[in-house]
Amino acid sequence: MLFLKSTSVTKAPGIYEVDIAAKPPGKTFGVFLATDPDNPPSAILAGLAELGFQNTHSEAYTHKDRGKVLDLHFQKDGTDIFKGWKTEECEANLKDIDTLFGNVGITVTPRVMSLAEAYA
Repeated sequence: MLFLKSTSVTKAPGIYEVDIAAKPPGKTFGVFLATDPDNPPSAILAGLAELGFQNTHSEAYTHKDRGKVLDLHFQKDGTDIFKGWKTEECEANLKDIDTLFGNVGITVTPRVMSLAEAYA
């Protein structure tokens, strides 16, 4: 679940928050979205599917400010060990993610999770 301060502000239509994160050592990234279930970001969801990302987790909840939120997690298999991304795949996938979100005005900053966060 992404930390949201409020559901009154969106980064783009239907998107409250975006996180592009990887578990250590940080070559295979997931896309984590906090979305408005009543106004889903259809173009982004379709774009992720076109890029080969699959929805691996979906959880609806009501934010403390009473706004509805749907948390979505997406992953894409790579060709490295344990379906991870090789360096070339990582570079290409991050570029595709940056372009997809950039097209709706969202700047993404990929990050590597802490060990505690990744395995909580």
